[in-house]
Amino acid sequence: MTNFKRTLVTTALPYANGPVHIGHLAGVYVPADIYVRYLRLKGEDVLLIGGSDEHGVPITLKARKEGVKPQDIVDKYHGIIKESFKEFGISFDIYSRTSNKTHYETASQFFKTLYEKGEFIEKESEQYYDEEAHQFLADRYITGTCPHCGKDGAYGDQCESCGTSLNATDLIHPKSTISGSAPVLRKTKHWYLPLDKHESFLRQWILEDHKEWKPNVYGQCKSWIDLGLQPRAVSRDLDWGVPVPVEGAEGKVLYVWFDAPIGYISATRELTPEWEKYWKDPETRLLHFIGKDNIVFHCIVFPSMLKAEGSYNLPDNVPANEFLNLEGDKISTSRNWAVWLHEYLKDFKDQQDVLRYVLTANAPETKDNDFTWKDFQARNNNELVAIFGNFVNRSMVLTHKYYEGKIPVPNVFNDFDNETLNSIADIVKRTEEALENFKFREAVKEAMSLARLGNKYLADSEPWKLIKTDADRVSTIMYVALQITANLAVLMEPFLPFTALKLRNMLNMDNIDWQDCGQKEILKPGHIIGEAVLLFQKIEDEAIQMQLDKLAQSKKDNETAAKTANPIKENISFDDFSKMDIRVGTILEAEKVAKTKKLLKLKIDTGIDQRTVVSGIAEYFSPEAIVGKQVSILVNLAPRNIKGINSQGMILMAEDADGKLVFVNPSDKVKNGSEIK
Repeated sequence: MTNFKRTLVTTALPYANGPVHIGHLAGVYVPADIYVRYLRLKGEDVLLIGGSDEHGVPITLKARKEGVKPQDIVDKYHGIIKESFKEFGISFDIYSRTSNKTHYETASQFFKTLYEKGEFIEKESEQYYDEEAHQFLADRYITGTCPHCGKDGAYGDQCESCGTSLNATDLIHPKSTISGSAPVLRKTKHWYLPLDKHESFLRQWILEDHKEWKPNVYGQCKSWIDLGLQPRAVSRDLDWGVPVPVEGAEGKVLYVWFDAPIGYISATRELTPEWEKYWKDPETRLLHFIGKDNIVFHCIVFPSMLKAEGSYNLPDNVPANEFLNLEGDKISTSRNWAVWLHEYLKDFKDQQDVLRYVLTANAPETKDNDFTWKDFQARNNNELVAIFGNFVNRSMVLTHKYYEGKIPVPNVFNDFDNETLNSIADIVKRTEEALENFKFREAVKEAMSLARLGNKYLADSEPWKLIKTDADRVSTIMYVALQITANLAVLMEPFLPFTALKLRNMLNMDNIDWQDCGQKEILKPGHIIGEAVLLFQKIEDEAIQMQLDKLAQSKKDNETAAKTANPIKENISFDDFSKMDIRVGTILEAEKVAKTKKLLKLKIDTGIDQRTVVSGIAEYFSPEAIVGKQVSILVNLAPRNIKGINSQGMILMAEDADGKLVFVNPSDKVKNGSEIK
């Protein structure tokens, strides 16, 4: 590690439009927490900064879907996310949010500084506008037919069927998801950050000065730079976010990609009045822990923003991870194909460290990796229980059995004892080297090798056999075993903080630091340890099957949903839609149509007249059950003769995947004849 006085660690800000899952934990938060805990154990000045990203279109989409305000959405999920991180021991110095006052002030000032320095390009462009909703449309508010695969329902930024990135203007038959109307192109003014202006600086700073960055990070940056950088809009037309703080920018907010990383700065400001020391002092090292989808923003865009502002440090490293898959399939929140942290806490109570361990041991550090429940079970049962837990339990139980819980005075050390004790420092050194290089999979593997060392030492020494014939030898064996146990209590703290604390309490160890690690005598002879408590529990097949069943149900639900959603029909013009006259009416009479199974003859008061309608709902509703029910009726449908009855209109029904019919009607009673618009 280079000689810095302090380290500032930031973690990607999760969108506050849903809970967090194991992919988030594996890719960003556990690695960051491991590294920060390690630095703290070394006595270094370090801050871990996090928070919720509460602006942007995903928030507004969620709010619109649930019929609430964006603030309601972010308040709900910010709380859930923050609590999940706390439960998993992610030791933030602050976990803030981008909807608070400090962030608005910080982001506004940052923009104004760049604006006043002339660092933005101001230009007009054409963007889709919804004339009915009277607003410009973000990409996710526009759907249409994908020009690549021909599937309907593609968004203005991506087709989720074929995965192709799109511009909204690429879509065939685009329509607004707000009003359903066809949007029109309208000119709008925005401010752009000219990334191309910073291209030569970025080429030198990343490609020449930071060749030590992880290959997946370096490679993605090189690819972007080699393709040539383009100006990127820092504002957008939206009513949710930090308002653009210049005259003539009414109805515009800072683009979330510009706004969110400033959240790291505002959170630090919120935490300490000495925040500038962590952002502007050249003796502070800045590290960003993120997933691969954020590499470009943290290595190219945000550094360009900081460089343009002029007074901030640039990141020293961005140890980004790739994606974690689940049971061979990509984690998807929309398909509920995920392991949600708040659900895991219910299903595996007090087993946070098991998940931390498995996610670290299987971390997607340079390529995508896969989480499976069978591997989770195997690593717990075969490694945490059978190796780590078994060694600690045997060491402590035997100490109480033979020495009443006191660390014995060792006698003569033989070569095996010395070799074992010397190995502790070697393991600690290798673990430390891996941590310094952000190789957390390798680090936890090395740390576990200390437990393997102890387990093998006891198994080979067999003190339970020697106690009757060579008590002096046993005192040395148990002394060595307990020093390994004490080293584990320190070495495992970054990876398994709950377990390490439990172990330290069992050993009656007080304050610890990294300098204790590797020592041959942490616990002095005569020191009294507490009673042994099992560190880990075996996970049975039934618990794993329950998780697999849950995923299977998610897959089944998605397949059912896919069958439910018939393809969207061809677009119609607004004029065609406006020709339909749909009103609220009340069913006055109902009877079955003779010699048919499906038809009911209904007499409906439309508020204008009373008319007869024939409807194919007899298999789902009895005539007597629907008399008096308000319905929606298309009153200007041309009359049609059905089984000799003149049917004057059509009632509206919703149909699910199983063919079940439900009346489409107002939630509150209204006057007959009320128009549906």
